[in-house]
Amino acid sequence: MGFDQYHEPPEELTQKVRTFARMITSLIEEAEAIGWYEQRMSVEKDPQAKAIMKNA
Repeated sequence: MGFDQYHEPPEELTQKVRTFARMITSLIEEAEAIGWYEQRMSVEKDPQAKAIMKNA
């Protein structure tokens, strides 16, 4: 895990702020994954493959 999510020196941040930053990063990653799945489903021609992706 990179530390580019911080705009201040990590060692100066409280544990609560670092935990919050991890939570926000996780939410961003999940939103990106949703976008990737949508893109994959939109171009998939095989109905079975598309159904599997939709249920993933």
